[in-house]
Amino acid sequence: MSLDNDVSSRVFTLANLVSVIRLMAIPVFLYLVIEDRLLAAFILLVAAVLTDFVDGMIARRMNQITRLGQFLDPFADRLFIAATVVALAIQGVVPWWFVVAVMLRDALLGVGGLVMSRYGHGTLPVKWWGKVATFGLLFVLPLFLLSVMVSEHASASVGQTLMAIAWPIAVVAVALYWVVGFSYLFDAIRLAREVTRETGESSDRVNSFNEGV
Repeated sequence: MSLDNDVSSRVFTLANLVSVIRLMAIPVFLYLVIEDRLLAAFILLVAAVLTDFVDGMIARRMNQITRLGQFLDPFADRLFIAATVVALAIQGVVPWWFVVAVMLRDALLGVGGLVMSRYGHGTLPVKWWGKVATFGLLFVLPLFLLSVMVSEHASASVGQTLMAIAWPIAVVAVALYWVVGFSYLFDAIRLAREVTRETGESSDRVNSFNEGV
């Protein structure tokens, strides 16, 4: 059985509900960071990261893999990552070039998605190294927030150590994030060319048939 046959068109599933809750948590997280309630923001961010694993596990174990879920899960990830890096930049934890590096990649992925939809394709299959890049960012962003809290309320030296650990992970994760983004874009372009070529061949066959008639 193909993978497409295992994907449901259902909307109301527990896995999708978890993804929706993660999306609804984004404005709450932003409010907490802006109000400098970093402990609550950190707890919410960690909970959101955990739900990223929970919804996928529920979908697989309860046979709730849906087309909506295939869109919602990565969309919630990207939106939460974007919101978090913006919030951290507002707090002065990360520089704005880091925000641009993350959000431009998602814009690149959006272009790939438009190409796919233009030629009648759904979402591209998720790559395992794309999951690694996303996990790296979802791991390091709470670490950034934790380093700030530790520096302010416990030990500045420990906070600086956590920050020193976080940055190499962040740079590698963003670099891999971009590599995966280009890979998805190239896949979308390749599929678009295949569709164009197949459409052209079909048109040639129809024209040949009409001429024969």
